Amino acid sequence: MSKGMNIINGLHQFFSDDREFVRIAAQFGIQIKDIRKPPKLEDLHVFTGQISTVTVPVIAILGTDCACGKMTTAVELNKALNSLGIKSVMVATGQTGLMQGAKYGASIDAMVSQFVIGEIENAVVRAFELEDPDIILVEGQSAVSHPAFMSSLGILKGSMPDGVILQHVPSRKFRCDFPQLVMPTLESEIQLIEAISQSQVLAITLSHENLAEAEIPDIIADYEDSLRLPTTDVLNYGCQKLVQTLTDHFPKLSQKIKRGSWAVAPVLAIR
Repeated sequence: MSKGMNIINGLHQFFSDDREFVRIAAQFGIQIKDIRKPPKLEDLHVFTGQISTVTVPVIAILGTDCACGKMTTAVELNKALNSLGIKSVMVATGQTGLMQGAKYGASIDAMVSQFVIGEIENAVVRAFELEDPDIILVEGQSAVSHPAFMSSLGILKGSMPDGVILQHVPSRKFRCDFPQLVMPTLESEIQLIEAISQSQVLAITLSHENLAEAEIPDIIADYEDSLRLPTTDVLNYGCQKLVQTLTDHFPKLSQKIKRGSWAVAPVLAIR
């Protein structure tokens, strides 16, 4: 602060409530922004049903665990779609996405549960109304099946996605930070997502954590054969399969792609 640097804080402990920090910030003319600090009560939103007014595809990028690459996939897919001429807007649901510049979203793990669903709905509706996008991507948190967190349920309810991309870590045997909890299978997570929502899982994306590069193609082939869903690792192979899957399901997106901007690769037929 003494060097004129603003403070962006992602902790649950709010620096803007610390008298000494506030005094020093005022002394040096800098700003403190607590990313996880919820809005004032009068600025919070409950669910209204306005999500039904959103007429472009809403895609949630969910996962089978925490820290498995959901945000990375969302960011990469968002960049890929925009580079092709498809206007995509990403809604962040955690402090890191907001820190990295997402214009819409909320850090939902710091909110009173009554407002989580409404804040997600409001973020998606605002993105739709203010940006006139072709598609909206919603960053996932944790996993629907994870017993320690409720965030994925709020994301499914608040955004009511038209499709889900599911991120998985094939090498992970136990949940991150919970060595006593066995990882779910892709099959069980898909069944759970599709049982508690009207959304369908459209594709699988992988984290190559602790995998040799030579292992990844075989894993992709195995998942595509067993699950009948397009599968990729966006950091190794890009987002082409995901873009093709989205344009297959939502043909209007194809009309937005700039001519000659990409070559379509064969993609497994969706079930």
